[in-house]
Amino acid sequence: MRNPILSLASLSTFSLIACAAPSTADPSTATPAAMMAPAPIEQDLAGLSKAYFGAGCFWVMEAMFEDLKGVSKVVSGYSGGTAPNPSYEAVCSGSTGHAESIEVYYDPKVISYSTLLKVFFGSQDPTQVNGQGPDRGTQYRSVIFYQSADEKAQAEKTIADLTASGTVKGRIAAQVAPFEKFWKAEDYHQGYEKLNPDQPYVASVSKRRYDAFAEKFPDLLK
Repeated sequence: MRNPILSLASLSTFSLIACAAPSTADPSTATPAAMMAPAPIEQDLAGLSKAYFGAGCFWVMEAMFEDLKGVSKVVSGYSGGTAPNPSYEAVCSGSTGHAESIEVYYDPKVISYSTLLKVFFGSQDPTQVNGQGPDRGTQYRSVIFYQSADEKAQAEKTIADLTASGTVKGRIAAQVAPFEKFWKAEDYHQGYEKLNPDQPYVASVSKRRYDAFAEKFPDLLK
């Protein structure tokens, strides 16, 4: 039995709604609140550590990690591919090798990398191969992009511990891959979930995933 957070059965109603649906890729579909939102205030990110993850649509990934104590900023983008300067449309085609990913700026004195890994695995179905819920394809694969031998070791140990404990039912499909390059996604993707709560995919799929995450990790939320 898979993690109930992203049970495919529970999401079958929304099988035709996906993060990559043409209507969601068009900034003209943004809500008035999103279109009139003030420009974000630049943050001082000096001295913070960075982590890179992919697990399905980056809209909800960004929203979840951004609400963790100790996380100052999360950027949506693309990683793990070969094509330079990938566009959303190219990544969604599955032809570039990239995964929709997030860049997490965090203070390790407040939240550790091991805790980020705990949230990463606990906020998805890590047994689903090349996708999360209705989003299917290598661009939605579950992946940890490690930047050091220590991060790689922590990721592999977390997978081993989850497997040994039986916490995750089934073979963990999440990949552990070396970080090479992160490409920031188009501006309209940044903060998309919070700025567009009524967008069909966000309201029907992302919100369920976010709510399950928030219920599971209340002590970690800001």
